[in-house]
Formats: sequence, C-alpha cells, structure tokens
Amino acid sequence: MHKPNQHGITLIEIVIAMSIFVVASVMVWSFIKNSYQVQNFSFEQSTAITEARRGVETLVKEARETLPSDTGAYPIEFANTQEIIFYADFDRDDAIEKVHYWLDGSEFKKGVTEASGNPLSYNSINENIQIISRYVRNSSTPVFTYYDGDYNQLSTPAETDEIRLIHLYLKINVFENRAPLDFDLESDVSPRNIKDNL
Repeated sequence: MHKPNQHGITLIEIVIAMSIFVVASVMVWSFIKNSYQVQNFSFEQSTAITEARRGVETLVKEARETLPSDTGAYPIEFANTQEIIFYADFDRDDAIEKVHYWLDGSEFKKGVTEASGNPLSYNSINENIQIISRYVRNSSTPVFTYYDGDYNQLSTPAETDEIRLIHLYLKINVFENRAPLDFDLESDVSPRNIKDNL
C-alpha cells in the first residue's frame, strides 16, 4: 500500500528554526545595544570636551585680564593646585568681580561674587556658582600649576605676587578609570596686569 506524500514541518524542524531565529535575534539586539552605547558615549564625551574647552577659554580670557579688586586687593587672591581666586571685570560692567575656579570631585566649577555694601566687600554668601565642566578626572593631578618670571614652578599654595604664568590642565573622561579614553586639555595664561618679563 502506497502512502500519500505528507507535506508539513516536523517538530525537529520547528525547534531548529526557532533556535536559529532566537540566536539571530540576540545577535541583532546585542549589535544594536552596543552601537547605541558607543554612540551615547561618543555624544557624552564630545559634549564634556566641548564644555571643558569653553570653560578653559573663558578662564584664560578672564585670568589674562586680572585687575586689583574694587577693595584694593591684589589681582590674584589665592592659588592652589585645584583652586584659583582672582579679580577681573567678568561681565564688562566696569565693576571688578571676584572670580573663583575650583575642582569639586569630578566637576570643575566657577563662582562669581560682586562687591557690595559700604564699605565694599566680597561676601562669599553672594557667590553665583555654576558647573563649567563635568567628568573631570584629575583626581590628585593638579589642575593649576604656577610659574614665576623665570619659569620656575612655584610650590602651592603659591605666593600670589610671584605668579607670572598659570598652567591649566584638565583630564576629561565620561567613564572613570578608562585611561585610553582620557582627553587632555591644557592651556597657559600670563595675567597682563601683573607680568614683568613674560
């Protein structure tokens, strides 16, 4: 007796097809996830670098134009490895503001204080603070290094009346402890109103 051809899919064929589909789906999903993570990292890293560059450009411009304060204080008030305080006409209003840059964990911050009162004083309670850059990974590496008129590095906190050159260094990385991805941002500034032989 002749059996008619039976067309159809066996259970084994269904299991194999499902297995292939699941493996292919996992591979596609992994590829999409990894692509998204790389794209997200690239965007965040690019944004962090752009913010840091903008902040450094502003700091350099302001530090170059340091002036004695409205209270008569020396143009640079404090100079340490992770912090600097100086006086400048931050907003071009003919009043001299106290400008404060410092590293707070992984955030590079800027504070501005207007002189007020009679007699004039710079009250730190009135400091307007903003974050200039995130993902700064300097840790114990100095953000600021100071040099005298002979290019000798000054110990910190530096004697402010000896400073003639300020070196700024920021290490930017969205992911902490992944050194190959570090972006180093460096700049030098000579405050015009206190320089002598530079």
